[in-house]
Amino acid sequence: MKTFTIPYGRGSIEFELPDRYLVDWIAPTEISPAPNPIQEVYNALACPAGRCSLEDFRGSQSAAIAINDKTRPVPHEFLLPPLLDHLDQMGISPENTLFIVATGTHVPMKKSELGTILPQGILDRYPAISHDCDNPDQLTHLGYTQSGTPVAINRLFLNADLRIVVGDIEPHHFMGFSGGVKTAAIGLAARETINHNHAMLTHPNARTAVFDQNPMRQDVEEIGGMASVHFALNAILNEEKQIVHVVAGDPRAVMQTGIPLSQSICQVASQGEYDLVIASPGGHPKDINFYQAQKGLTHAAMLTRDGGCVILAAECAEGEGSQAYTSWMDGMRNFSDVMDRFAREGFQVGPHKAFQVARIGSRVRIILVSEIPSARVEKLLLHTADSIGNAIFEELKHLEPGCRIAILPRAVSTIPSIAQITG
Repeated sequence: MKTFTIPYGRGSIEFELPDRYLVDWIAPTEISPAPNPIQEVYNALACPAGRCSLEDFRGSQSAAIAINDKTRPVPHEFLLPPLLDHLDQMGISPENTLFIVATGTHVPMKKSELGTILPQGILDRYPAISHDCDNPDQLTHLGYTQSGTPVAINRLFLNADLRIVVGDIEPHHFMGFSGGVKTAAIGLAARETINHNHAMLTHPNARTAVFDQNPMRQDVEEIGGMASVHFALNAILNEEKQIVHVVAGDPRAVMQTGIPLSQSICQVASQGEYDLVIASPGGHPKDINFYQAQKGLTHAAMLTRDGGCVILAAECAEGEGSQAYTSWMDGMRNFSDVMDRFAREGFQVGPHKAFQVARIGSRVRIILVSEIPSARVEKLLLHTADSIGNAIFEELKHLEPGCRIAILPRAVSTIPSIAQITG
């Protein structure tokens, strides 16, 4: 028997696998963090990508900084102080520098929660609010993209002289990669904007690691242009969520520079399809709820043969993560029902998770090991187990000696097959 450990919430869980199976550990490349992450940020700001420097905006009287919410592991404690120092030197005062939490369609963060993503020293000096995609008073309409997406973006962000996005660049299961203007173009958008953009997820190029040919991602780039996002500050992290690289500058140039750096860490060759894939999204906050953890399921399923099984170990301390998703699942008896209803009613954010899960579940068996009560897991049409050991024990009953098993400890951050990389 061999023992393995994978992330689970803020900790980890262990399990054993018999020696009679062929087991592959598929994870991002282990790479040391930058020795001085703060200096790494200063260096990026001093040598920006593209023809865009913060100095180009000297004379600005106000700034708005879009940051990710609690579902993203962005190391703000390192990224923000050098940025704020630079803005201060440009003469933009703290009271005229607004942080806007880019929640997208997630529930807006309460003021009492902001300390979980922003250092207290920053909260004491700078105003911060949470975006609400359903509040028309927060939004300004800008027109339509070439794809017909109606664009409405947070008004306070648009009103600032200098508009900045802060985040990280890593694989995204249908947007290709996170990072760049996406923090504002989706995170600070109206629900209608997000709905229309995300409806493109059925396109064959709306998948992990595809950027230039990804219609959803290119629509996001156009939205970012319409919102005149001036500057991006993005980190590339290792599997321990530590800063390895920092890229700053023109948002498009930041993506062009950052994507190869992310791929060099996250792109992992696989040996074909597996009978069983055991995956963790990567621990907190990637498994804060099932809505987020499902991204790891998508990557795990890419390596799973038809009729195989994915065991997803995701704590989901905040449950399913979307009332719209769980309510929409009322009365769904099987994945065929889900696919039929989704096709009949059209795209909606929230229920789109049901479609994504059904697309996978129609092909492979899904077992969720989490803290969500089993009755609620079963409502999502997923199998459940009270422990990862029991889930594995039951699945191994169906596998012959020599069957192939893959373990993905950081599934959300793993591009699982070179064969999948195009564009």
